[in-house]
Amino acid sequence: MISYLSYLFRHRIRETPFSYLWFKVWAKRVVNLNGLIRILYRVYRLSLKGAEIGDLSVIGTVELNGKASNLKMGRECVLGSRVHLALHDRIVFGNNVVVNDGCILLTASHDIDDPDWKHVKAPIVVEDYAWIATNAIILPGVSIGYGAVVGAGAVVTKNVPAYSVVAGNPARILKQRAARQFSYSTVRFLAPIEAWVGIRDGIN
Repeated sequence: MISYLSYLFRHRIRETPFSYLWFKVWAKRVVNLNGLIRILYRVYRLSLKGAEIGDLSVIGTVELNGKASNLKMGRECVLGSRVHLALHDRIVFGNNVVVNDGCILLTASHDIDDPDWKHVKAPIVVEDYAWIATNAIILPGVSIGYGAVVGAGAVVTKNVPAYSVVAGNPARILKQRAARQFSYSTVRFLAPIEAWVGIRDGIN
């Protein structure tokens, strides 16, 4: 939590002291203080349990099943509310990843061909700038490539190539994203973060 606060302070918007913009910026920080405290608390709580969480990443009211130490998240990621992470194996998010509300990421299942219904597990990897939309389900062993988009409600059973847009059950490729490099930062549109660092492309 200290490193998170330190990052916000070091990268804060700097206006001329006691100018109109200076008062405006600090007023926004005060108004959004409760929201920032909630973000910091969730990050701090997961960090204590062994999760690795990068600068400016924001975590909603997620449900964890398994070891928090299996969670690794890069910088400026957003996990929405009611996201379920089954951390029986590693879940690794790159930078600037967005996982919308209600998504389910599963790292374990059972072997239906095994007479003892053996428990099997495999990690999930989500690369930079991927977007997993509302209520999507990601199954064990799946990798989501750079800049890929998983449509709302999709059930992803196989790896998603970089830049691909997939949807459906099971998810199928619909198209490719036109851009090949991205610089946006979704987390900076959230008021408690924007009040400190503003809306800027990329990370400084």
